[in-house]
Amino acid sequence: QVQLVESGGGLAQAGGSLRLACAASGSIATINIMGWYRQAPGKQRELVASITSGGSIKAADFVKGRFTISRDNAKKTVYLQMNNLKPEDTAVYYCKAEGIVSSLSGSYYGLPNWGKGTLVTVSS
Repeated sequence: QVQLVESGGGLAQAGGSLRLACAASGSIATINIMGWYRQAPGKQRELVASITSGGSIKAADFVKGRFTISRDNAKKTVYLQMNNLKPEDTAVYYCKAEGIVSSLSGSYYGLPNWGKGTLVTVSS
């Protein structure tokens, strides 16, 4: 089994910064893609940014120049550094891991895994 645990959410003022972390645990050999999604009240969940094990990054336009995604493959952890936060960044931020190879079987787990989410609130 795989578990994803997010940390680092909280309250920030507009223009401030927060750093999110998501650690994967369980019988994991490798993880292809780790990413961050967010869901604001009344809105659909949307991609914030994702990163492959090789370092290729995909990021939403609304975070470019403000948020930076990174990962530590050895620690099976992905980070999201959020700078110049805006009130519209207020949302629950979820971690997602895809293409997870089991350390027991060497096979891929069937479905992506999601964390439970961490709330980010940005005040104006």
